[in-house]
Amino acid sequence: MAARAPAQTGRMLLGFRKWYYNLCGFNKLGLMRDDTIYEDSDVKEALNRLPENLYNERIFRVKRALDLSLKQQILPKDQWTKYEEDVKYLTPYLEEVVRERKEKEEWMKK
Repeated sequence: MAARAPAQTGRMLLGFRKWYYNLCGFNKLGLMRDDTIYEDSDVKEALNRLPENLYNERIFRVKRALDLSLKQQILPKDQWTKYEEDVKYLTPYLEEVVRERKEKEEWMKK
């Protein structure tokens, strides 16, 4: 019975993540998690490194979300971004930018 506990905990954690994802509300506007990251200098640099198609898709989602927000509407439920479909498209680029910035800061200390 003790061997089953981690699997049950994992399912419960996944259920909580899905519940919280839907509670946040950005998915009802068609946004992905990475679309909601605050744009500091690192994020702006990561956005500059995105391939053009990913950047254009992001701009479309943000503009659509702004339009819906101004109209005080949400997308039909079948168009909401699902937890399983939310891809962290910006995170690898952002991690690379942060790593390079830290490396540069270390280099400047020497």
